[in-house]
Amino acid sequence: MRQSRLGILFGIASLVVAPAVLAQQPAAPAPEVGPKVGEMAPDFEFTGITRYGKLANTQKLSDFRGQTVVLAFFPKARTRG
Repeated sequence: MRQSRLGILFGIASLVVAPAVLAQQPAAPAPEVGPKVGEMAPDFEFTGITRYGKLANTQKLSDFRGQTVVLAFFPKARTRG
């Protein structure tokens, strides 16, 4: 009987202490991904697609330097989903 009470007490104590210990640990900062606001995007090559199909030649982002470029991704386009 004494052992079961000790087990219950230790269980309750761990529930009370554990959140306090976790709250004291600082959260890891999120990794920085991609360019920052105002920075130039890195150059990359891509295959353009229109509503009629793929373009024959690949394009580079640097081909559009000085123009406004909007990249759009439609993950479910041309799928059954």
